[in-house]
Amino acid sequence: MHKVRLYNVAPSLPDKLRFLETLSNNLWWCWHPDAIELFRRIEPELWDECGHNPLAFFGQVTQKRLESLCEDDGFLSHLGGVRETFENEVLHHRNGRHGEGAERPQPVAYFSLEYGIHESVRLYSGGLGCLAGDHLKSASDLDIPLVGVGLLYRQGYFRQYLNDDGWQQEAYPENPVHHLPVRKQCDASGRELEFGVPFAEGEARVCVWRLDVGRVPVYLLDTNIDPNPEAFRRITGQLYTADRDIRLRQELLLGLGGFRALRAMGYEPAVYHMNEGHAAFLSLARLEHLVRERGLSVDAALEIIPRTNVFTTHTPVPAGNETFPQDMLKPHLAVLGKALDLDPARILAWGQPRPKEPQAELMMTVLGLRMAHFSNGVSRLHGRVARRMWSYLWPTRPEDEIPLNHVTNGIHVPSWLSNDNAALFDRYLGPEWRDRPGEKKVLARIARIPDEELWRAHETAKARLIRAAREVGERQYRARNASLTDIAEIRNVLRHDALTIGFARRFASYKRATLLLMDPERLKAILSDEKHPVQIVFAGKAHPSDNGGKELIRRIVHFARQPEMRRKIVFLEDYNIRLARYLVQGSDVWLNNPRRPEEASGTSGMKAAVNGVLHCSTLDGWWDEGYTAEAGWAIGRGEAFDNHEYQDKVESQALYNVLENEVIPCFFDRADERVPQKWVALMKGSIHNVMASYTSHRMMWEYDRRFYDVARSESEALLADDAAKAGTLVAQHRRLDASWGKLRIASFAADRDISDLHVGDRFAVTATVHLGDLGPDEVDVQVY
Repeated sequence: MHKVRLYNVAPSLPDKLRFLETLSNNLWWCWHPDAIELFRRIEPELWDECGHNPLAFFGQVTQKRLESLCEDDGFLSHLGGVRETFENEVLHHRNGRHGEGAERPQPVAYFSLEYGIHESVRLYSGGLGCLAGDHLKSASDLDIPLVGVGLLYRQGYFRQYLNDDGWQQEAYPENPVHHLPVRKQCDASGRELEFGVPFAEGEARVCVWRLDVGRVPVYLLDTNIDPNPEAFRRITGQLYTADRDIRLRQELLLGLGGFRALRAMGYEPAVYHMNEGHAAFLSLARLEHLVRERGLSVDAALEIIPRTNVFTTHTPVPAGNETFPQDMLKPHLAVLGKALDLDPARILAWGQPRPKEPQAELMMTVLGLRMAHFSNGVSRLHGRVARRMWSYLWPTRPEDEIPLNHVTNGIHVPSWLSNDNAALFDRYLGPEWRDRPGEKKVLARIARIPDEELWRAHETAKARLIRAAREVGERQYRARNASLTDIAEIRNVLRHDALTIGFARRFASYKRATLLLMDPERLKAILSDEKHPVQIVFAGKAHPSDNGGKELIRRIVHFARQPEMRRKIVFLEDYNIRLARYLVQGSDVWLNNPRRPEEASGTSGMKAAVNGVLHCSTLDGWWDEGYTAEAGWAIGRGEAFDNHEYQDKVESQALYNVLENEVIPCFFDRADERVPQKWVALMKGSIHNVMASYTSHRMMWEYDRRFYDVARSESEALLADDAAKAGTLVAQHRRLDASWGKLRIASFAADRDISDLHVGDRFAVTATVHLGDLGPDEVDVQVY
């Protein structure tokens, strides 16, 4: 039988429009409104039908329409302006922090299992991926050298739909690779790059695709190629599959294969950033390289790797810290151990929470923490929780000296800001808001935005949300063959004059999506007040294996189907980045009520807040440090209870109280019928709050200054002179370990009675310490 080949035949772009091909193949366009509008004005309806995917779009635009654009001076002028901005922001490097004429350092290698950059590129599931996408965009905007590494999923995360009972169903459509802005990466000779990654069953062949995000290249590994058997091809099938064997292979591929891919392309990063524990096997690949190719001892390599690794943990929830049983891991570690002449048990111990427990599973977070001197949580509260949570890994240290810091997450403002608000920012804040959103002069100008204009922009975004909700709802109903009566009703769901509460996130139990439903009659009373109308829009997915999360969705859907609630509560299926933009831009209030202290950060609230959507949340994640009465509301006082049922009951009542006594009266307090002035003042406070402290630009500067710069300097010093300093550190540690047992504190005394002290008292303490073989410059004595 002859082989069948598929061909994708698209119109040919005339020379005058050739730049559109370049633009389509770099996701830079997706956070630049002028570039988005350039595509949209070609064929507005078709642009929407194609899901805002330029490559799919140009596959359907007629040749006649393209030819006509060559005669459209307005379009060509628009194209020229976008091209000039693109070339300035992507092709020409800034002097940046490295100074005029300075040699650009090797990029930081950023490893993540998912990337949420735009809805047309389905390589993400939720907040972690969107955070990674914002990380890349800010690196591009700020010209911080960075390269991303991930996997190209042929199906990606699941698509969600609900059955008649409101129970979540999953579908896994194929990602149309020919409609993704990716291209096969080639080696120095021009051949498509392909290499092997060893697994217990043999070697999987891997190819590499390149995805450009502004200045930042992202390299995506793919095992779905002809030489591989089906078991290996499935490795890059689905994101967050429930199959544990595939999950393990995915994480081995990301760490081991990602490092090999960078080496094959000539990269020699000085710094590696692991975004969550999924990437922790990267350290084993680095170890193999330093031992086999650089000729270092294992111990010398282990002095270098942690000092040049950054590790970010994103969750305090035990289920989010992935583990693998020994019997699943050992065959794979045996392959690596053989290459390193290293006992697999030693490798396993690096990731065991308590290595003295011989049957303990390997935990990816523990492996990441042990292999990185630069470790961080993603909010101030999460940093404290993480230090307490992982303190047993450093049993001799006080909790406040656990080497686990925090860098609070931030959002890439241009990606989440409505077009109307972006126009206001351009007009009243000046162009600096895009690159320097936290500057005092930018922040001072927020108050100058006219109340009427800010409120009008918000009402426009709200109208878009209501229109989108009706369209999504109608598609849902038609897919389930609903009656014409039901379809007609969904076309009129939600009111433009009602206080609209948005709740959208992953449906995990600790996020408590149904907290509002704990007192159904009280909620009905709130939603049934015709004088002060209130409505709620829900969206979000439960993991396919999480029946508890699916039950939460079902409960909301059933509650919303009650006759008196049908137009006041909607659940929107298949939550994605596009739907998220409608929600964070068009809601009046963003509701977030996780069970403290289980939310690490919660960036959706930041995305809403920068649009002037007021945040109402328990004091968890970023809101624990970000809450101010000038920008939103707190549910409760930050208490944490051992009894979850009691905590939920108390905080549900606190939520009802906040809505009834503060939120709703404020929204409907309108001396001027058109503009709720107190509410708009809070909107400005909300925008100020996020721009000052919670942008991904601020986050990236923190990573660069606190971690990347220091690790880059460490790498240079440790690898110089055939890694002489690393060898010195090995010898020093051996000597310290051997000498430590000889050190003893013979006596200590204070110069006064310290049994009864007052604040502000001062006293001196002296100690007699026998150092043994240690020198005085090697010892620091502390009073604790």
